[in-house]
Amino acid sequence: MIENLLIKRTVDAIGHLYGQNIEEKLVSVQKTRREFEGDLTIVVFPFLRLSKKGPEQTANDLGQFLVENLTEVSKFNVIKGFLNLVISDKYWLDFYKDSYTQPDFGIIKESDQNPVVVEYSSPNTNKPLHLGHIRNNLLGYSVAKIVEANGKPVARVNLVNDRGIHICKSMLAWKKWGNNETPESSGMKGDHLVGKYYVLFDMHYKAEINELVENGMDEELAEKEASLLMEAQEMLVKWEEQNPEVRQMWETMNGWVYKGFDETYTRLGVEFDKIYYESETYLLGRELVFEGLKKGVFYKKEDGSVWCDLSGDGLEEKLLLRADGTSVYMTQDLGTAQLRKNEYNPDKLIYVVGNEQNYHFDVLKKVLKKLGREWSDDMLHLSYGMVELPHGRMKSREGKVVDADDLMEEMYQTAKKTTEELGKVDEFDEKEKDQLFNMISMGALKYFMLKVDPKKTMLFNPEESIDFNGNTGPFIQYTHARIRSLFRKADEKGISITEGAQPAELLPKEKTLIKLLHDFPVIIEEAGAGFSPALVANYVYDLAREFNQFYQEVPILREEDHSVISFRLQLSGFVGNVLKTAMDLLGIDVPERM
Repeated sequence: MIENLLIKRTVDAIGHLYGQNIEEKLVSVQKTRREFEGDLTIVVFPFLRLSKKGPEQTANDLGQFLVENLTEVSKFNVIKGFLNLVISDKYWLDFYKDSYTQPDFGIIKESDQNPVVVEYSSPNTNKPLHLGHIRNNLLGYSVAKIVEANGKPVARVNLVNDRGIHICKSMLAWKKWGNNETPESSGMKGDHLVGKYYVLFDMHYKAEINELVENGMDEELAEKEASLLMEAQEMLVKWEEQNPEVRQMWETMNGWVYKGFDETYTRLGVEFDKIYYESETYLLGRELVFEGLKKGVFYKKEDGSVWCDLSGDGLEEKLLLRADGTSVYMTQDLGTAQLRKNEYNPDKLIYVVGNEQNYHFDVLKKVLKKLGREWSDDMLHLSYGMVELPHGRMKSREGKVVDADDLMEEMYQTAKKTTEELGKVDEFDEKEKDQLFNMISMGALKYFMLKVDPKKTMLFNPEESIDFNGNTGPFIQYTHARIRSLFRKADEKGISITEGAQPAELLPKEKTLIKLLHDFPVIIEEAGAGFSPALVANYVYDLAREFNQFYQEVPILREEDHSVISFRLQLSGFVGNVLKTAMDLLGIDVPERM
């Protein structure tokens, strides 16, 4: 790439001009600001101590050297300490000629190395997936695809939290008030049905607390001693003791949930290479806790609970096993981490989990270090901000959530209404319409979620996400369809394409498009290094927007010169290919027509 070449030649220039050897990392190459002439800019301030000259003179020395020694640099200008370089048309055309026919342009072939394990989704089996899970799944799935695009093997994994006190709450509520209701008898998806009883438990639990408080009990004590909570805790102990009745109810209700999850994952378009279950991994976690006790890095309190003292690491004491012997989240996370190390020996283990769990993962890594697991340094918590709504945060215990299934259906109906009003499907049959509405609705949802930096909290507004003219998924999808339409029109007019046709001189809009296409491999590399789909999302929007300006201002099929028509069609096809590849990295499909 031209940036790497400029860095190397700048190092050569400093040696030749000033007799000084410098490292490549000292050379900063940036895109030239729009208000100045140039394609790339070199910042010369770090070289002033070597040149012992002012910034303008140093930049002029360096610019003159590069023009004389690099055919890729046609001219330069200096703005204070910034050297703006104009890259020759020949370089851009040579790049275009070498790249436009590559179907996998920007993608690196998978190398033979240890995989990167990416964990995402991680739902609880006491409620359906909601809006927060959507961001988690889309982020994890896209990160996995971007890591793969950088040539690294990936294992996509999901840890289902299928045991614990929260699961027992929904089970107890169903046992008390369910009257043997099933998904079939109720007509509800299984995960929705179980979620209904989780909410029902919370409603009865709060009512009991209020009654205890009214009778004179302290509220904090009432929360601990409410009979419903005590029953749920007893059920958890029975579960860990393999009580047949409790285990049978647990397997039945979890089975309902898994079927419901699978339907949601299919519609969302995400998948996994392996699914782990907390009910299986917590046992290995318990073994690690006992190992820590034996080594003396954990300790047991008088009540029988097991702890790890992390005060020396700037953290707090951490509970690892309760006094009744039951496990906590940390127990199963220890076991899951060890299991993945044993199975994959990963180059990196990435956990896609919300930022409310930052402290949990700090503790997890420290506890593993106490156990002598040095590979914990290869664990990364990909922390992301929560999804907020115009009317506030979600509370699943109270049923105040945006359900993932309901949201996807709402997006579908909005896409259908908007598309039909614009008359974009007048010639489609019903099956084609359904496929397009699904594609647009999911493209709108995914793009809106992924265009925001993962670390930032985001406000989701469904109405804003479906717009064929803004920074949205449908706008990019429509751009791809527009490009495919160009080729259909060319075919209808009997226009044949001359392969490899190139103009004598690039128009500004043509050059801008080629420069953007040139950036694509670097964008993939940067997105992989930072685990940020937002970089890809914002890039693909810029490319789509630039193409639409090109389409409006530069004649393509109306051009008289056949070789120019061929070049502009092929350039458009190159753009369409990159749009499709970039959107695929976001988990988004693009239509052939709309």
